[in-house]
Amino acid sequence: MDTGTTHQRPREPRHARADGERTRAAILRAATSLATVEGLDGLSVGHLAAAIGMSKSGLYAHFGSKQELQLATVEEAERIFDGEVVQPALAARPGRAQLAAACEAYFSYLERRVFPGGCFFAATALEMGTRPGPVRDRVAAIQSGFTALLRSFAATALEQHELPAREDPDRLAFELHAILLAADTKFILLDDPAVLDLARQIVRQRLGLGNAGS
Repeated sequence: MDTGTTHQRPREPRHARADGERTRAAILRAATSLATVEGLDGLSVGHLAAAIGMSKSGLYAHFGSKQELQLATVEEAERIFDGEVVQPALAARPGRAQLAAACEAYFSYLERRVFPGGCFFAATALEMGTRPGPVRDRVAAIQSGFTALLRSFAATALEQHELPAREDPDRLAFELHAILLAADTKFILLDDPAVLDLARQIVRQRLGLGNAGS
């Protein structure tokens, strides 16, 4: 009875799948970085293959079309953004501290150059804004989701009397997101960390935290 052979045979496809997943992950990580510099529209299978030293046929095995590649790249960027910005904010004390944590995590994400062209979603939102389709819709949904998260933090802070009673959560979320986007643009354009320091001060003053720790 050849039980040993029977048990060993399934290992090959599992290893092949694992290798395929690792390759796909590496491709998408490179794609997210490239998209912040050259845009999602410039993200073709051939262009990406040349950038990472892989054959077109190897890439086509993972992505059948340019749109499929773009959507997968947006999904990977969302995963990275969630780990870099959203989760640190959610880990903070509910309310105003979460607003401060979300902004600080965003500034840190820029400062550490997680993506070479700044925030992936800031870089791609304007590019895709005039191009109707599923890629634009997904980028817009992620941007809206982040603003909604800021609004929920603001609403909690208001309920806990950490903000003035006149404060409007929708307006505050909009203002904070605008500050983050402005910081991204100026930091990438000027390559000056002082931009982020100024943005930090503005956020803390807007939240009534001054310059001290929250």
